[in-house]
Order: sequence, then structure tokens, then C-alpha cells
Amino acid sequence: MSSTEERRFAVLRAIVADYVATQEPVGSRVLVERHNLGVSSATVRNDMAALEEEGYIAQPHTSAGRIPTDKGYRQFVDRIAQVKPLSGPERRAIQSFLETGVDLDDVLRRGVRLLAQLTRQVAVVQYPTLSVSSVRHLEVVALTPARLLLVLITDSGRVDQRIVELGDVIADDELVQLRGLLGGALEGKRLAAASSAVAELAEDAPAHLRDAVIRASTVLVETLVEHPEERLVLGGASNLTRNAADFSAFPGSLRAVLEALEEQVVVLKLLAAAQDAGTVTVRIGEENEAQEMRGTSMVSIGYGSAGTVLGGMGVLGPTRMDYPGTIASVSAVARYVGEVLAGR
Repeated sequence: MSSTEERRFAVLRAIVADYVATQEPVGSRVLVERHNLGVSSATVRNDMAALEEEGYIAQPHTSAGRIPTDKGYRQFVDRIAQVKPLSGPERRAIQSFLETGVDLDDVLRRGVRLLAQLTRQVAVVQYPTLSVSSVRHLEVVALTPARLLLVLITDSGRVDQRIVELGDVIADDELVQLRGLLGGALEGKRLAAASSAVAELAEDAPAHLRDAVIRASTVLVETLVEHPEERLVLGGASNLTRNAADFSAFPGSLRAVLEALEEQVVVLKLLAAAQDAGTVTVRIGEENEAQEMRGTSMVSIGYGSAGTVLGGMGVLGPTRMDYPGTIASVSAVARYVGEVLAGR
């Protein structure tokens, strides 16, 4: 890259930094005063004119300074040479806070709370995708002689409890047989395979257990089927309203974003792009396919362990975002969530 292009990127980087910090259009004189660009005001003005012509910055109104465009943010994000790492105390605090989560639900809730606090944006995390989860253990407990409690535990830490109403009482030895049949069909299998296996159990079940097997299998199959509407945890939605001015250029945008967050489908599609536990994905403004998200940016990453991505997590906010700090926070929290779930 030529020295002129490097200098113009330095100007763009300074405009991004100032606009993110102040939410005010940035002029050439301010850039010279605040940043050690090593050139005159006239050169900065020429560089800003070139950046504007190329679509990296824009003038919101006459006699104003310049603000970054979606294209300008993209150039800035693509050329972030170094993401400021979190400090040792920050990392230890995150790890300690997540490790004290009592179960999967608590760990995920803690994760989004941390991300929302660290970034001052909306944080979202997807529940572990069932298609990549396996059954670790199935416990069958007799609540009464005619009612069972099924406790299904996956390797991602998910715990589901379901009640089975039997048509008749079940003896202790029959309960042991039933537990063995169901556990043998499920444990160690991916959830899709487990669902098929348990659905076929009744065909070969002993006659005296067939009705109990059918009733338990029906409940388990329903449990093993993925319910997308239950797969998202969200925190910090009120942070969007603090940045309401960022959405003023998009009529109805803030309300549309809030409605999309409530419905979850759009956000789940954005998180679906986060399929790599080691790579952060940044979608800026117009890069979002959903019309209601055109005024936002999404920073996301996959979380998991042992090379398996369990789900996606990330941060959503206006395009005027602290990208280096947000990327660092999302990466750190995702890493520790994956480690905590792997250790359970």
C-alpha cells in the first residue's frame, strides 16, 4: 500500500475514533489538533475529500464535519492490526463470574450480562445447537408408582426434565428394565440419532413394558426435537435506547430493531453465520440482509470446546461502535463460556 493510502487510512481511523467517542461529525482542524498525523490541515482536508469521494466518509449536512459510512467502518474493521486484549484482572473476573454459574441456563445468562456490561450494547447468545449435542445421561425416577420423571443431560450442559404419566403402575424391577432400555438407546448418541433410536424402541420392547416405553419415548422424542424459539438469551436491550440518536437516519429503525430482537428469528440468522469458535464475524449496516437491521452492526463468534461449536454469541448495536473493544470482549467471553461448559 502506498504512503498516500496509508496516510488516508490514518485519517479514516482518526475520524472513526473521534466519531465513536463523541458522536459529533469530525472536521480537519479537530483531527490535526487531536491526532499526531504529521501533516498539515490542508493535506488532511485533501485526504478527507478523497475519502469522501471514495465513499468512506460522508458529510451529514452542509458546513459539518465528516462521519464514517458503512464502507468506512468496514475498511477500518478489516485493517484492525491489533485488538486491545483484556487485562489479566478482567479475564480472571470474567472466568470467575462464569464458573460460578449453577447450570447451562445460568452460565448463558451470566455471559450475556457480562457482554452487555463490557460493551454497553445488546448481547445475545444462542443455546447450544441440539444437532451437535449428544446425550450424556438419562435418569428415570419414579415419582409415584404411575408417574416418572425423566432427566435428560447433554454434553453441552443442557438439562431437560419431563414428566411421564403411565397408564398403570410400574414395579421396581420393571423400572430398572425401562431405565436400561431408554438409556441404552440414548446415551452417547447425537440428539438426532437418539431421537430415531428411542422412537424405534417400542417395536422390540417386552410386552409388559411396551405401553411404558411408548409413553416415555413419546415424551423423549418431543424433548429431543429442537425448538428454535427457545434458543436465544438476550441482555442489555435498554442500551439501544441510550444510543437512540444513532438510529435517527433510519425512520422507525430503533423500533424495528427492538421488535426484531423480541421475535429473535432475525438475530438467530445472524448468529448462524458464527460457525467458527476462533473467528469473529462483523456485519456492518447494509451488510445485514434484514431491512430492520440496516442501521446496526453485529459482532459475533461461535463458542464451544474441543473443536465443536455449540452455538453463537455476540453483540448488536449501532454502526457507531467501539469495534476493537467489542471484538476483544466478545472473543474473551465466548472463550470462557466454552471452557466452563466443557468442564461440566
